Amino acid sequence: MSSSTSTGAPENAPEKAGPAPAEAPLTLDEPAPRVLSFWDQSAFWANLGVSLFAFSGAYTVLAPSVDGVPQLSIAAGITAMIIGTVVGGLMLGLAAVTGARTGRPAMVLLRGLFGARLSYVPTVLNVVQLIGWGTFELVVISDAAYELFGGGPRWVYVLAAGVLTTVLTIWPLGSVRLLRRVVTIAVVIALGWFYLQFFREGLPSLTDNPGPSGSAPFGSDWSLFWLATDAALAVSISWVPLAADYTRHSRSERAAFGAASGAYALTQIIAYTLGLFALVLATQGGGVYQPFLSVTLGAVFFFVFVLREADQSFANVYSTALSIQNLLPRVDRRVLSIGLGTLITVLAFWLTMGDDYYNFLALIGSVFVPMLGVLAADFFLGRGRHGWNTAQDAPSRWSMIAAWAGGFTVYQLINPGHLGAWTDFWKGAQEAIGLTVQPWMSASLLSFLVAAALAFAIGRIPGIRESA
Repeated sequence: MSSSTSTGAPENAPEKAGPAPAEAPLTLDEPAPRVLSFWDQSAFWANLGVSLFAFSGAYTVLAPSVDGVPQLSIAAGITAMIIGTVVGGLMLGLAAVTGARTGRPAMVLLRGLFGARLSYVPTVLNVVQLIGWGTFELVVISDAAYELFGGGPRWVYVLAAGVLTTVLTIWPLGSVRLLRRVVTIAVVIALGWFYLQFFREGLPSLTDNPGPSGSAPFGSDWSLFWLATDAALAVSISWVPLAADYTRHSRSERAAFGAASGAYALTQIIAYTLGLFALVLATQGGGVYQPFLSVTLGAVFFFVFVLREADQSFANVYSTALSIQNLLPRVDRRVLSIGLGTLITVLAFWLTMGDDYYNFLALIGSVFVPMLGVLAADFFLGRGRHGWNTAQDAPSRWSMIAAWAGGFTVYQLINPGHLGAWTDFWKGAQEAIGLTVQPWMSASLLSFLVAAALAFAIGRIPGIRESA
């Protein structure tokens, strides 16, 4: 492998001479400045861990529900959420290190794993899912703003969120620093305030959860515990295809790993626990955000959450632009960001997120869990120890595609979702091999481990490793 096609020490080492550029490079031809400290990155990941989705999505962690009735107790839901978040955070930390070590964006890194041409497959899938999540975030922001301000034209909220998102993507590193200096402090205060108010409201038993009078009871069944754990893990994993886009600017690998795995896990646990408490209070009537708005000064502090949610859409749009640059390396990221910001704003004007759309996003997301397993095994235990080829002519590595496919198959056999003929196919495969899915089977965790094991085993075969 020639030196022109692999990442070497100059690219991996932090810049020491001269003032560091103030912003991210505009194209892939320019090096990534190493200007983000541990605290900069911690603020970034901590804010991503606090999302309005943590409040509205807490229901999926408390239960895989049966006939709309939660099956887990609050205690079981919190335990599942903590375990899933910690494991998912460690996986996120691994993805963060790859960006810090190579200085390359996430999808460009996949050139070293699959080869340049084959990396286009996960790149396109990532672009699709990020556009979907970016649109979804604008919908979430507009819905929350609608409740916060007691109505009003929804399109105004969507437009405002879209403009703010686009502006943040033009100056991404400046946006990260802004999170550290201003937004994080406001978010911490808001979280503390709502915890205090919810405890004052009074909560039912965390173990039995009979629920408020007249409402459907919360369950005390722990048999679906691992399904809830998998749901929490999947939330953390959803950021894996984006991690290196930001940690390539990290001053050190240790800072990248610590911030991504620690700060994100901590705030996600705090946010989801708060969401579970809000869910208990919401059973008395009202929408998902009603418990936040009904407490003293609730509207003031909830506005902090609504405004802060723009960093979620910012991360999705900016990473979409960098993913596209893997296909078009010399296109200015600002042009891409403006176009993408406009696109998700238009989509958010008229799209609704129905069950089919959620299932589609879950299907796309299932692609990236086993892919991380393959990447982690090959990067840290295989070829990555000696060099990582991210050139535009990096040769195809079909062996790693096979390992990825193996992990993907495991995921679908365990959790094929609810997608009509697609689900029927995988259920038929379950019957054909005599597989009975057990509650303890985590699709995310098992697919990650199988994909990693396959990649490691294939990498140990000299002929395949040398010919890849």
